[in-house]
Amino acid sequence: MGRAALNSDLVLKSNRDNIRSQITLFVVMACTLLGLGWKWSFFRFADATYETIVIRDSFFPAVLQSAMTLRVVYLGCLIAIVLSMLTIRMRRLRTLLVALALVASTTLMLHQGSYNDMTFVTSWWSLAFALWFSTRMEIDSPESLAVKASLLSRLLVSIVLLGGAVGKWTGEYWSGQVLYEIYFVERDFWFFNLLRARLDAEPLREFATGYSRVVIVVESLGGLIWLLPRRVAAVAGMGVFLGIGLISNYSLFSVLSPMIGLAAVGLLSTSAEKVRRNLT
Repeated sequence: MGRAALNSDLVLKSNRDNIRSQITLFVVMACTLLGLGWKWSFFRFADATYETIVIRDSFFPAVLQSAMTLRVVYLGCLIAIVLSMLTIRMRRLRTLLVALALVASTTLMLHQGSYNDMTFVTSWWSLAFALWFSTRMEIDSPESLAVKASLLSRLLVSIVLLGGAVGKWTGEYWSGQVLYEIYFVERDFWFFNLLRARLDAEPLREFATGYSRVVIVVESLGGLIWLLPRRVAAVAGMGVFLGIGLISNYSLFSVLSPMIGLAAVGLLSTSAEKVRRNLT
């Protein structure tokens, strides 16, 4: 009876860990969908403009200049993500749909009309992680997959934050001039509206300098998130990305949402240490 009870407990625990893996993938896909969906209203405007004002750049092949291509891959990516979430328990179909979403996302990164939008970069990283995770769910043990997934997600979060910081390692950003002109002068956003209402011109400019330097330092330190314990790293990563959106620009959540999903992996995955404690 003791051995049978132990075997039953192990089966139940294995089922719980499998469900946790499914939830992890679901959350990553849901956050990616949120990020891409956040672009919907802008995408409709941009699509109408792109159709009206024809741009031809010989650098891009014809298929990557076409407005129809842009529509198909954007909508196709959204549909593939939704269907993958609905078929989360069906390994082959789920993985195929995630792969199709990644192909569509890759096309968005290469298309003339969307290559310069960071939304499609972070969603690509998120979908690349999701495809890897989906292919390993029924192969790796839950504890092994959890360790690998949490490390990979931390690395991706660190790369994105460090990449954002590197782009700001310039005198113009360190002086605050760039962010001052982008946000502080006339951006209609609660945080900057409040500052303009409370500060005169010179203190506002000084605040912009401090704000810009804090952003640079935080994003630079974010490159070290992969060295932190998984739960601490998850909370830190989610906190940084949420903070960026809440005090800079809500529209940035199209870029940030996929990264929030990746950061959350560290909270969702069962740690190998916890699994080993439960089995002993």
